[in-house]
Amino acid sequence: MAHLLSTSCSMKVSPSEKLSSRCWNVGLSNCPMSFTPQTSKSAFKRLVHQGVKTQKLYVVRATTVPLNQETKAQSGTSSFENNGNSSGRKRVMVIGGDGYCGWATALHLSNKNYEVAIVDNLVRRLFDHQLGLDSLTPIASIQDRIRRWQSLTGKTIELHVGDICDFEFLAETFKSFEPDAVVHFGEQRSAPYSMIDRSRAVYTQQNNVIGTLNVLFAIKEFREECHLVKLGTMGEYGTPNIDIEEGFITITHNGRTDTLPYPKQASSFYHLSKVHDSHNIAFTCKAWGIRATDLNQGVVYGVMTDETAMHEELCNRLDYDAVFGTALNRFCVQAAVGHPLTVYGKGGQTRGYLDIRDTVQCVELAIANPAKLGEFRVFNQFTEQFSVRELAALVTKAGEKLGLSVETTSVPNPRVEAEEHYYNAKHTKLVELGLKPHLLSDSLLDSVLNFAIQYKDRVDTKQIMPSVSWKKIGVKPQTLRA
Repeated sequence: MAHLLSTSCSMKVSPSEKLSSRCWNVGLSNCPMSFTPQTSKSAFKRLVHQGVKTQKLYVVRATTVPLNQETKAQSGTSSFENNGNSSGRKRVMVIGGDGYCGWATALHLSNKNYEVAIVDNLVRRLFDHQLGLDSLTPIASIQDRIRRWQSLTGKTIELHVGDICDFEFLAETFKSFEPDAVVHFGEQRSAPYSMIDRSRAVYTQQNNVIGTLNVLFAIKEFREECHLVKLGTMGEYGTPNIDIEEGFITITHNGRTDTLPYPKQASSFYHLSKVHDSHNIAFTCKAWGIRATDLNQGVVYGVMTDETAMHEELCNRLDYDAVFGTALNRFCVQAAVGHPLTVYGKGGQTRGYLDIRDTVQCVELAIANPAKLGEFRVFNQFTEQFSVRELAALVTKAGEKLGLSVETTSVPNPRVEAEEHYYNAKHTKLVELGLKPHLLSDSLLDSVLNFAIQYKDRVDTKQIMPSVSWKKIGVKPQTLRA
């Protein structure tokens, strides 16, 4: 069973096999786990088992319950009322806690003495298997990660393996953990992945939009005071020829003035799913009185936080491929293996960027300073702006200091986007709450480059060049080149 959970969260069971309706208690080191076989109709099931029609599918729902329920003297601090939680510690559910941002955030919050539960269907690991990709850094199973964290710190993190598109699973998880805040990272987060083919475009929108809707309904039904901290994206705004405000813009038209949501100009089916999320969250705040903070995050770089650096089994993933890798991380890996830096088109594409250490800091600030009931807040979550050309120049300079010979090449842009444009986005609200940013520095670039050099033998250079085209997406399912 432990092996099953480390590789997949579902199993097929023939209708002829008899399954008991009771739960099985299976020991997993210091984390006992309960399993309840139940029929699943989730989008995740359809993605994993496309074409399976002859057998009924059951999903194993695994909930890890810490043995030691004693609380520490310290507690996560927040101005949010505690909803009757007798321990006095804020309970934070991190959806997507096995992913790049989610894992770092879960550890950070646990280290700050919040009670943390990770909810994840582990599908991000499945994507790697499907597409022939892998993290530059070796990453342990989520169970081994959590066990290592407990052995190092004495702090427990609950684990709930399942799909939030399955509302029954999500409802039981909400009722079991009773979160004071939900940090929602649990979405398909790659624009190129959403543009591979029709089925992945549909999966992205179905998974992201329905998953978020289920979270909103779970809050309404089971935890009305719960604060939703949702990871959005700066990509919702596009690249307008005016300054980008934080969520809202005040305009005067024909002599009348109003403050309205900032216009959205999404550039992929992934970004469109985030726009739909934002609209749904804003509506439910207004209609149901939900409290929510939408964090429109820029492009994240880096791999280490204070917590993930504590042990190799806590190491975070670092994607360098053209589907899931982000620009700066990709450039550092390319420099480490002697591959020319792949600048798309003219390279004038400008975006907001932030260190992953600031991602976890921003989430903590949002939790500690929650929105009011009925309030929909939008924070632009980034610390600096760079063009792709500027990033390539910075990596080139840093690589040369380490004795690397770094070249840059312009490749045809697989995306449909402006390659030279105005870009000036506001980002003051998190700073006002106390964000102390880690700005991009030579030492940070050295750190990521050295990570890339350390693990360069794990690099598959065939995964570096882009293979997903915005214009060539079609109905036929695509398999990326091996």
